[in-house]
Amino acid sequence: MRNSLKKQALTEENSKWLSAIERRNSLYSRGNDIRSEFERDYTRVIHSQAYRRMKHKTQVFFSPKNDHVCTRMEHVILVESISHTISNYLGLNLDLTKAIAMSHDLGHSPFGHQGESILSKISQRDLGKKFWHERNGMELVDRLELLEDDKKNLQNLNLTYGVRDGIISHCGEIDENRLKPREEYIDLYNYQYPNQFQPYTWEACVVKIADKIAYLGRDIQDAIMLGIIEEHLKELHELMGTNPVKDVINNTVIINKLVYDLCENSNEEEGLRFSEDVFEFMNQLKKFNYEYIYLDDRLQPSTKYFEMVIQTIYETLKQYFSQQEKIKKMYPTIIADFEEWLQRYWNLERDTLFQNQVVFDIKDKTNQMQAIICYIAGMTDNFAMDTYTQIIGF
Repeated sequence: MRNSLKKQALTEENSKWLSAIERRNSLYSRGNDIRSEFERDYTRVIHSQAYRRMKHKTQVFFSPKNDHVCTRMEHVILVESISHTISNYLGLNLDLTKAIAMSHDLGHSPFGHQGESILSKISQRDLGKKFWHERNGMELVDRLELLEDDKKNLQNLNLTYGVRDGIISHCGEIDENRLKPREEYIDLYNYQYPNQFQPYTWEACVVKIADKIAYLGRDIQDAIMLGIIEEHLKELHELMGTNPVKDVINNTVIINKLVYDLCENSNEEEGLRFSEDVFEFMNQLKKFNYEYIYLDDRLQPSTKYFEMVIQTIYETLKQYFSQQEKIKKMYPTIIADFEEWLQRYWNLERDTLFQNQVVFDIKDKTNQMQAIICYIAGMTDNFAMDTYTQIIGF
């Protein structure tokens, strides 16, 4: 129902307001800012390099030269659009919703979830912990991504608790049909795995659901365009309850069906929820996508290539710490790029313009491997492939 969650919106009257606008450190101010705290977060995100790099990161289909296949950046914009519609209808805080939506996937590695899985295997082997993009996204906005302030100093993004919580809590694998925010204010670094806790705000819950709505429909539209599910279109029409002769199936149709149902069935008592029929439809749609899209034979060969690229870069950069002079002579451009990035965060002498926190003890082996993983995670598909090409070339 319209405005059914207006009383729960994250406003100054909400008991969670002060904790949600809290920052880990004070953010510089020029004394004339007309934006809300969440609007400041939004603009800090969209002006960041991490945000711009998403335009060259795979969503599902690895197709660097096809301008019409969904990239990670387009997915984020779709999530922002869908979550805006839902939050606006339910009466929630649009500034907070927008900031979470635009930042929620900053932590994704190159090559989509396949790249994430490869980095996770490396991390488990060498660091004893998994790599997962939700946590990496929060750590990126907390410690790695830098913005120039009005004095030319480079500082951490330093986002509010409400947005940081939305990033680490956004896992789109929703199995429950009554999503409500948690009441507890927690240290977000207590998260040990995706979906461990519910989000802190209704706005973050909206983004969590919008994430799933966005990828289900768009992945189907891309698969239709690429001819991957041509022989399964009849099954898709049966699932949608549409006529294969008269009706079209596209992202718009799927989004409308899910968003309208969610908005009409959500309220404070029962949470963000779909009708039982539409919730079952969404689960069947997800099953269809996994069976006929994500596990399709055409997507599997790329995984071997991604693994070769990421593993080769990782092992090459490891040599920087043990055979520095040799590896610099072998790959001068690659090492120059890595050093330029690393010098922003290490505990050696840094340019005074770097006013961000030190992240890596350059002499600690665990920190060295963590630094390489963070560096690779920030790469675009194209930069990772170019780096690999330099390594194997002469």
